Amino acid sequence: MKFGEKVRELRKKKGLSQTELGQAVGVSLRTVRGWEIEGRYPKKRELYYQLAELLDCEVSYLLTEEENFITQASELYGSRGEKQAERILEQTAALFAGGDLSDADQIAFLNEIQSLYLDAKIKAKKYTPKKYRHQPAETES
Repeated sequence: MKFGEKVRELRKKKGLSQTELGQAVGVSLRTVRGWEIEGRYPKKRELYYQLAELLDCEVSYLLTEEENFITQASELYGSRGEKQAERILEQTAALFAGGDLSDADQIAFLNEIQSLYLDAKIKAKKYTPKKYRHQPAETES
C-alpha cells in the first residue's frame, strides 16, 4: 500500500475530511490531494511525524524505505532530486519484474542503488560551480 492510500484510509477511519487533515498538520487541501490522489510524498520529514500522531499510527507505517529515500532526496536536492529518486525506484521495479531474485536480494540491491545515488550526488557537488550550489538556510543561534 502506498503512502497516499495509507493516509486516505487512516483519515477516513478518523472521520476527517482532506481539508481538516491539511489544517491539522499545516498544509493545504491541494497538498493532501497530491498525497492521496497523485502519489506525492511530504517534502519534510516532520510531516510524517505529525501525520502519525494525528492518525494514531506508527511513523514506520507511513514511511517505507522507498518513501524515506524519496523524502531524503527531496530534502537534499529539491524537486529534481525527488523526481530522480522516483525514476530510480520505477526503473528498479521494472528490472525486477518477472525476475528470479529473492525478496532479500531485491531489498539489498535497492538499498545499494539508493546509497550509490546519494554518494554520487555528494561527489558531484564538488564539481558544481559555486553559483549553482544550493546553500542551506542560515539558522539563528
